Order: sequence, then C-alpha cells, then structure tokens
Amino acid sequence: MDHVIASAPGRVNLIGEHLDYNGGLCLPIGLPQRTTARIARADGGVTVRSGDLEWTGGVGERPAGWAAYVVGVLEVLGVREPLTVEISSDVPVGAGLSSSAALECSVATAIDALLGLGCTREDLTTACIRAETEYVGAPTGGLDQTASMFARAGHAILLDFADGSSTQVGFDPASAGLTLLAVDTRVAHEHVDGGYSARRADCELAARTLGVDLLSQVHDAASALTALTDERVRRRARHVFSEQQRVAEFVRALDLGDWAEAGALMTSSHESLRDDFEVSCAELDAVVEAALAAGAIGARMTGGGFGGSAIALVDTERVAEVRRAIDEAFAARGWGAPAHIDAQPSEGARVDAPSAQ
Repeated sequence: MDHVIASAPGRVNLIGEHLDYNGGLCLPIGLPQRTTARIARADGGVTVRSGDLEWTGGVGERPAGWAAYVVGVLEVLGVREPLTVEISSDVPVGAGLSSSAALECSVATAIDALLGLGCTREDLTTACIRAETEYVGAPTGGLDQTASMFARAGHAILLDFADGSSTQVGFDPASAGLTLLAVDTRVAHEHVDGGYSARRADCELAARTLGVDLLSQVHDAASALTALTDERVRRRARHVFSEQQRVAEFVRALDLGDWAEAGALMTSSHESLRDDFEVSCAELDAVVEAALAAGAIGARMTGGGFGGSAIALVDTERVAEVRRAIDEAFAARGWGAPAHIDAQPSEGARVDAPSAQ
C-alpha cells in the first residue's frame, strides 16, 4: 500500500487528575472528536501538513511547533523514510482534551500500518509518550496517550500507573438518563508551561521526603502529611492521596449505579484541584459553579488545568439549561462564549483506510 489513514480520539479524564506521574489511578474515556493522519510514501524529505500549515524538512531534521509532535513519533519509532503526513482534526486544540495525544496516536497507528512495523498497541503508546516527553519536552505522565490508544465505546479505562495495568469499566450515563457535558473554556492550555512542571516537581519532592519513588506507594496518608513540613508540598500530596481514594470510590459507584455519588466525587475532585493542587482558574471554576447551580449532579475541571475544559454530569433533560447557565456566567464576566461537547465514550486509535487485514 502507498498510504494509510488512521485516527485517534481526544480524551476526557473522568477523575484521577495528576495521578499518572504519581503512579496512581486514572479513569479516562475517549471522545467522539478525533484526529486523522494520512501518511503516504514520498520521493524525498518529510512534509507535515494541516490545512494552511505546512512544515517540510529532511529526514531526521527537527521541526519546531506542532509538527514536532508528528516528527517526534517518527523519530522514536526509528522511521527514516521520506513521507508526507496530512493531518485533520476536530479535537479542540488547547482545550485540555488531549489534542496532542490524539495527533501522536493517529500518526503512530498509521505509520505502523504503512510500514508494517509490527508494533503492539503498548509499543505505540510508549512511543507516543516518549515523543511528547523526550522529543517535544512536555512533562506529561502517559495518561493521554494510553487513553487515546486503548479507549472503547461505552467504557472508561481504569489505568493503574503503579503496575501499568488497565481495566475496561462500563460507563454509560445515557442509560441513567444522564449526559456528560464537556465545556471548553477557550482559555489557552499548554503542558510545556511552568505550572505543570512545578506541580510535578512538588510531587517528586514530597515522594523523596517520604522515602518513596512515587506518592502512590504511601499507605498511611495521615502520617505522611504530618511528615511534610512544607505547606505547599503538603497540599500537593494531600490532593494525590485524596484523589487516589476518589477514583476507587468512583469506580465502585459506577458498579453500583450510584450516579449521585459519582457526581459528588467529581465535585470533590474539583475542589481538591482548585484548593490543594491549585491548577484551576476563574473560568473553570465558573463552569463548575454555574453547572452545579443549574442542577448538574457533579462537575469538575479535567486535564492538566490552567485553562482547558471542565466536565459536568447532567440530567439529559436539563442539558440545555446547564449550557445556558454556563454561557450566561461567562457573558456576565465579559468572557467569550465557551464551547460545549457531549462527551460520549468512544473508540480508541484505529486504521481507517486501507482497512486493517
């Protein structure tokens, strides 16, 4: 074959924020919004194109900007062939919905099929993580790429970053008359800024102080918090410990069909991210407050924070009312209108054409 088309979804993390790089539990879903990569053999060099944006360079040449996510995947996989890579996407960029992982995973899936690399999904996930952390230099923890690669329709993925295991967990709010609403605040979200790195550094300092490699290895949270004398570092660790517990309780709530409890845990997670981890912002807080006031059973920021998106679990009959309340809250503050997405759990990375054999 002379070309392959593959796609991969953005993701929403239902709960378990900033736990991946702490060896903890996360519970993401794939989104209907996807990034598509069409990769074709070329006569010379590498061209990466998306709409009016284009980068062309020699094989092995390093680009700047968004094209680095594409070339980073090729470099990590050891690809040295001339290629043309064409990208299209409806995953919002900078919304905290993992547009970069969707890009990486679509490219990795396509190039593996085109060149017959024989990689497993685990191999491709690792390559995408390395492309972002080592080649691009964004200090993410692997949640986004794992979710984009392994997502399944009608399910969330319980990821345990202590042992690398994953478990598919049924997630079907529609069966209970509920909708998961994602709200893009349109506030810029960049993992390569200092805020994300600083939070990760605080967690690593807490782990060193407590004599463990990862905060998830702490079994007595109360004693650990007493041992952390730096107030800021203590609050960071407190979020990690409490969020880990919330993930486990959220999964139990789903098993029991207790959506009210699941919603309450979402809201508690947001409060912890806002107060202890300090990664929320005025726009994210406004989404959560307006959604809850309009009747949502739970709401929280999702993703790394400092902008991006929030999610709300809403009675389907009240979705329009909740959206209106959020829009009015933004308008009252003089902010631009947010964007709303029905976050239905959807399939992970796949080859779209030619069909996988």
